[in-house]
Amino acid sequence: MTMPPLLIGSEIYRRSSYGPKHPLAIPRVSVMLDLVRALGWLPEAQYRESPLASPEALRRFHTADYLAALMRAEAAQAVGPEDRARHRLGAEGNPVFPEMFRRPATSAGGTMLAARLTLGGGVVHVPGGGTHHGRPDRASGFCYLNDAVLGLLEWLDAGLTNILYLDIDAHHGDGVQDAFHDDPRVFTLSVHEEGRWPFTGASDDRAGGHARNIPVPAGFNDTEMAWVLHEAILPILRRLRPQAVMLQCGADALEEDPLARLSLSNNAHRMVLRAVMAEAPRLIVLGGGGYNPWSVARCWAGVWGEINGRPMPERLPAAAEAVLRDLRFHRAAGRNPPEHWFTTLADAPRPGVVRAAVRRAAAAALADLPDAPAAVA
Repeated sequence: MTMPPLLIGSEIYRRSSYGPKHPLAIPRVSVMLDLVRALGWLPEAQYRESPLASPEALRRFHTADYLAALMRAEAAQAVGPEDRARHRLGAEGNPVFPEMFRRPATSAGGTMLAARLTLGGGVVHVPGGGTHHGRPDRASGFCYLNDAVLGLLEWLDAGLTNILYLDIDAHHGDGVQDAFHDDPRVFTLSVHEEGRWPFTGASDDRAGGHARNIPVPAGFNDTEMAWVLHEAILPILRRLRPQAVMLQCGADALEEDPLARLSLSNNAHRMVLRAVMAEAPRLIVLGGGGYNPWSVARCWAGVWGEINGRPMPERLPAAAEAVLRDLRFHRAAGRNPPEHWFTTLADAPRPGVVRAAVRRAAAAALADLPDAPAAVA
């Protein structure tokens, strides 16, 4: 029998912050966990504590020199000029903070555990995962380690040979695409905002044939995501017939996010998840970006509810509402948050016209797709 859905989390996210002025100063995983527990959606039998990945396990993708520098910086709470220049620690949005090795190593441990748990089938949600920019020898885009790559390698090491990585974060999943550029066993598909950092992932960027990218314009709406889902994502999934799917569910594509210009409601995330979950024999659902604490917590709690077939409540019960009312956010959006951020999980839909740029990007992703490998489990 397939196991019930599992959620992997950790208390390290509750007491850890990138610093008071960083976009990741906000609580995210801890609020999501508090919210689903307040809703009664997380019985203990479905929860697993994320293990801390060992340096030996992390060396499956990351270099020994980089890991040593990362641990050295955590211990000293300082970075020398050589490590800053070589490994981008303490630079380019990758600050020195007290848990700068332990927090990403916990995310990596959780995603690697999810890969092992799903070998026999099933769904595992790892909201602390999704650090898709991390490089073998350096930090990038707030990502010190790349838990997604490490989880995919865990599946490959167990013998899977046909995997789809699907990324709906506002930012291109560049670290994952580049890690598997020459590996036909992993196909990467990223839907992201065109022209946004890291300024990669154009429609013609195919990474040796094993990737497709769907860059979308600012204002990308729910109707356009439905078009991309039915005209590109599902046709690719059905053509490849993967043995396993990893879905990076970054919440920064939501309209309220301060670091992107897309206009999705959180209904779009659940729509994509619902469609993919119906066709994936093994599924890992990661977190990712997201820099508004209310929109992230509501989105990821809704994702967990969708995984478990829970209907979205019209109004949150008092205990869940209290979790959201307790949040503080020092950006402009936090000065006068709308009432529905406290009282609901599901956003109002954000429909719109499907623009020509979206149609073109979806169509381009279908060109010259590879065939599915012969052996599919």
